[in-house]
Amino acid sequence: MAANFYQQLQSLLDEGLTVAVATIVNVKGSTPREIGAKMIIHPYGKHVGTVGGGCGEADVIRAGLDVLTDGQPRTVRIDLTEPIAMQSLGVCGGILDVFIERWAPEPADTEPS
Repeated sequence: MAANFYQQLQSLLDEGLTVAVATIVNVKGSTPREIGAKMIIHPYGKHVGTVGGGCGEADVIRAGLDVLTDGQPRTVRIDLTEPIAMQSLGVCGGILDVFIERWAPEPADTEPS
């Protein structure tokens, strides 16, 4: 998956899009994905990959859109330790930290050759 992920990332950058990349950097307990799992947060909603799905991933997407807006990387903590119930939004029982950073296309070379 890693090669395909980076190919898709490069393709988006080649299209001139700035995206956010979310990476799980720490886990505690049972989580849906492992350290190193990545997701591209596309400014127009066409995301690539996953950091776990559900409401936790929705929080990561919202934070990724903030990163796209202000350029400031951040880490989001997703807490999935709620008791299992019909209303529970996350029931894995763990906590994961997701680092989100902005990736932008390289500026075009404007010097004559």
